[in-house]
Amino acid sequence: MEKEELFKKRMLELSKKSYYRGILTYSDFLDLNEQNILHSLSFSDTGVQVLLFGGYETAERQMAAFVSDAFCCKEDYPIDCIKISPLNRKFSDVLTHRDYLGSILNLGIERCKIGDILVEEDGAFVFCHTSMTNFLMEEICRIKHTPVNTELITEENQLPAPKREEISGTVASPRLDSVIGLAFHTSRSSMISYIEGGKVFINGKSVVSNGYVLKEGDIVSVRGKGKFQFHSVTSKTKKNRYHIILHKYC
Repeated sequence: MEKEELFKKRMLELSKKSYYRGILTYSDFLDLNEQNILHSLSFSDTGVQVLLFGGYETAERQMAAFVSDAFCCKEDYPIDCIKISPLNRKFSDVLTHRDYLGSILNLGIERCKIGDILVEEDGAFVFCHTSMTNFLMEEICRIKHTPVNTELITEENQLPAPKREEISGTVASPRLDSVIGLAFHTSRSSMISYIEGGKVFINGKSVVSNGYVLKEGDIVSVRGKGKFQFHSVTSKTKKNRYHIILHKYC
């Protein structure tokens, strides 16, 4: 609880700094729990708008920008993206998200300075706070047993396109528990513990109600399972079941 209160205090301090100085202020990268706490706070007394971004459209770990009414310029988040690639793919280990993250944190970098890590066949794209960019590019020379090089990504079209798998099927209703069961090919009842245990987030907000009805465009993240977008309800069957389409992020 003390950690949560300190986090709330820090977010309120950033909002007040933005308001009183008429400047943009930014948090570090926030995980889903922190984003949920942020959504629960009120900034109405300062008139500050809070915007979230993680370096690309569907990022899970995101920075919060605190924008005062007096600020009229476009927010420019202090986020860089570094591509880490094996020097020789032929002799490279099979590298996972855990391998990349572990090597980065072993350098003494705090987790809050690192955003999402997108692992591809030819390497990984690491989103980081700009204050860490030069250090990472100089110090990361090996992941696991694999020598690597680093490259700063400067153009959006250099980023990998989001990979999504379309899933369709019928559910009794577009309730959260039913839809999650379809998304992860498991029973509705087996997902209830995830929902009630606070492991399910919709658009960055924790939802603990099994009966929550999803809306088109909702992004659902399930800790330990993955993420998907509720695309649409296409029809209703003769047995009063709903045919739905989901886009699951790979």
